[in-house]
Amino acid sequence: MPVLVIGATSQIGHFLLPRLVAGGHRVLALSRQPRPAVAGVQWLQGSLPGPLPDLPPLGAVASFAPLDVLADWLSGQQSAPARRIVATSSMSVLTKRDSEVPAERELIARLAAGEAGLARECRRLGIAWTVLRPTLIYGAGLDRSLTPIARRAARTRLFPLPAGRGQRQPVHADDLAQAVVACLGSDAAAGRILAIGGGERLPSAEMFARVRDSLPFATLPLPLGRPLLALLARLVPGARGPVSRLDADLIADNTEAATLLGIAPRPFHVDATMWRLDREG
Repeated sequence: MPVLVIGATSQIGHFLLPRLVAGGHRVLALSRQPRPAVAGVQWLQGSLPGPLPDLPPLGAVASFAPLDVLADWLSGQQSAPARRIVATSSMSVLTKRDSEVPAERELIARLAAGEAGLARECRRLGIAWTVLRPTLIYGAGLDRSLTPIARRAARTRLFPLPAGRGQRQPVHADDLAQAVVACLGSDAAAGRILAIGGGERLPSAEMFARVRDSLPFATLPLPLGRPLLALLARLVPGARGPVSRLDADLIADNTEAATLLGIAPRPFHVDATMWRLDREG
């Protein structure tokens, strides 16, 4: 039976679709907009929340939509639409739970409620489920963390280098796609929430420096020391949370995921192709 991918145009979906096709799966990919034909993939137009097109019996669902939205969809089902569901949450559930920013606390509460709701609905319907909690995701030029910095540097030729001692563990989107495929093919991770980070932990300052070094043009480094960062946090509301965590470790313990799924995420080695700089207009 086919695999339905919700959020097929996301950064994980970008790598998951060809992996599923290569593995011999019949793939149904959900998108809000019409998409060009892809060998082995049947595009369906729709999104959550909202009505989905008629679906055949499904072997599995891989979802990168918000968890509460996915749980709401399942709550309207009288029988299991699939035998297995793999969905993504975020390590922010743990690393941002004590945030001083109200909007971030609200987001974390929504994530945690979505995890609980998904587990509850899957138990009701008899669906095997797994939730993956990744750290910062990169690799497809679709993230909202590192790619915007690289593209801004393409426009300004300035690269901000904030001071920070906190450890980071970026995870490549293709490694998450591999984890999803492993979950779809095994009961080992059923009923579990698994943390997944990259294969390397490094200081946040080193992470930013590697992104800068990966760019195919020269940039002027713009060191952001503590006083300037404090001023930035006061003047720009959206910077308050990220600035407050520059000295915090935003990492994951990969032990359980590696044991159950047999995955080994790659170190943080980046190159210019990962930022899709050609899209910077």
